[in-house]
Amino acid sequence: MLKPLVNLESNAISGLEALLRWQHPARGLVPPGEFVPLAEENGLIVPIGEWVLCQACQDPAALPALIKIAVNLSPVQLQSPHLIETVFSALAASGLPAHRLELEITGSVLLENSEPTLAALHKLRDLGARIALDDFGTGYSSLGYLRRFPFDKIKIDRCFVADLTQSSSGPAAILRALAGLGSSLGMTTTAEGVETFEQDCASVPGERGSRRQRRLRARALTSSRPTRRSF
Repeated sequence: MLKPLVNLESNAISGLEALLRWQHPARGLVPPGEFVPLAEENGLIVPIGEWVLCQACQDPAALPALIKIAVNLSPVQLQSPHLIETVFSALAASGLPAHRLELEITGSVLLENSEPTLAALHKLRDLGARIALDDFGTGYSSLGYLRRFPFDKIKIDRCFVADLTQSSSGPAAILRALAGLGSSLGMTTTAEGVETFEQDCASVPGERGSRRQRRLRARALTSSRPTRRSF
């Protein structure tokens, strides 16, 4: 599944995020929160992640050059000695320029084995890929991570955006402060979960419009190319 990311300034799709979904023949749509932890526990997340990465790189290769593709990396994948080779192979096979690939991690991956993880992230960046810090502002995400690694993007957690509909000015002020921080550090800032007009007006560059509107725009964007295998 590909979710469009819309730039609020240009009102245009600037990227696509690859989301893994499992359509079970008996249980229906199984959310990733149920099967990803199990896949991480038994090691299956590595081959699954490789497949997702290869598919994700193929889909936007024929799209306009400004469109980037974002893929989540599991902490287990970051520990794999074959990660760099896998990313390189996916880029080579698809012909996608490395700068159009964004690899997303959460701050928790830096809590354990931080030095090997940082080394892997630097190697991925040396390939030309962009590195994004996901779920920024919650959980283990902290300002210290921005000092330890030169992220290309920070993704502000959707909980801050959800609070924008409240009468309090606090959530909007926090959101603007985080966006200003990212801008001063030369990082792109994305606000996750912008769905309403009120959130749109108060938010920073990132997702925009309803889910239906974004899907229609993505469908129009990709309709001129052959259909590829979805995931």
